[in-house]
Amino acid sequence: MSDKIIIATRESPLALWQAEHVQDLLSKRYPAKNVELLGITTKGDRILDKTLSKIGGKGLFVKELETAMQEGEAHLAVHSLKDVPMQLPEGFVLAAVSTREDPRDAFVSSRYETLESMPAGAVVGTASLRRELMLRSKFPHLIVKPVRGNVGTRLKKLDSGEFDALIMASAGLKRLGLESRIREIISDEISLPSPGQGALGIECLETDTETRQTVAFINDEKTRACCLAERAVSRALGGSCQVPLAAYATIDEEGMMRLRALVGDHTTGETAYTEQKGPWSQSQELAQKAVQALLDQGAQRYIEKLLSIQ
Repeated sequence: MSDKIIIATRESPLALWQAEHVQDLLSKRYPAKNVELLGITTKGDRILDKTLSKIGGKGLFVKELETAMQEGEAHLAVHSLKDVPMQLPEGFVLAAVSTREDPRDAFVSSRYETLESMPAGAVVGTASLRRELMLRSKFPHLIVKPVRGNVGTRLKKLDSGEFDALIMASAGLKRLGLESRIREIISDEISLPSPGQGALGIECLETDTETRQTVAFINDEKTRACCLAERAVSRALGGSCQVPLAAYATIDEEGMMRLRALVGDHTTGETAYTEQKGPWSQSQELAQKAVQALLDQGAQRYIEKLLSIQ
């Protein structure tokens, strides 16, 4: 790698914060190296008038970054792990998963204090089918509408009166110094997070052993185990933006993992839910059990229905 490390990143404010955070970690660890950013505008950033589920899903945020690595223009890419497709393209690996920021969802509103206090007919914006499923399941009296764009764009739409509230990721708001916009952190018992939410994933070429070794110090083993278990559930159920699915794992002081997962129909609010517990060393086995439990509750029926109407 010589004396230079190049990080490919989207150019949205949050993506740049994440890339700069990793840039700072690398610069402090390797002061003799020049760590640079390569900003790239992805297809997912350019198309803002359609939901992700209708234009190709989360891969639209990473494809151009992967191309930059393939063509030797960058050594690694930094992603919000929740935005990384559950199946990486051949030749790429997650070299590191960072310690997690708050993975819970946030309620953002200038009119109401809490999600529970919103009256019938109030309009809530979200970019996520998972959050839409949560709202239709637990707050069926609310009107749910899609909202796209980066964090700042969505907040401007809220402030202009297009929505009464937004449901957003707490991690992104906190990282951008916008924690004051959060009116309520939504309990994970109400809104189960998406796989990898709150964690950063560092992607590089599988064959680039030097880069993999260079970023290894950023990896947090327990966070990685939790996120990979969550992603395994999603991958087994065809995880994509077309399927409203949540999966969230935690590890307690005794080393036991608690893995919760759900999938459902965001048009009706119907859900299948499971909770599995076991040693975190058996995280992939817990994921398999969670998948089977969801399938036993009819998860495949939800998935097939939703994919048929895309």
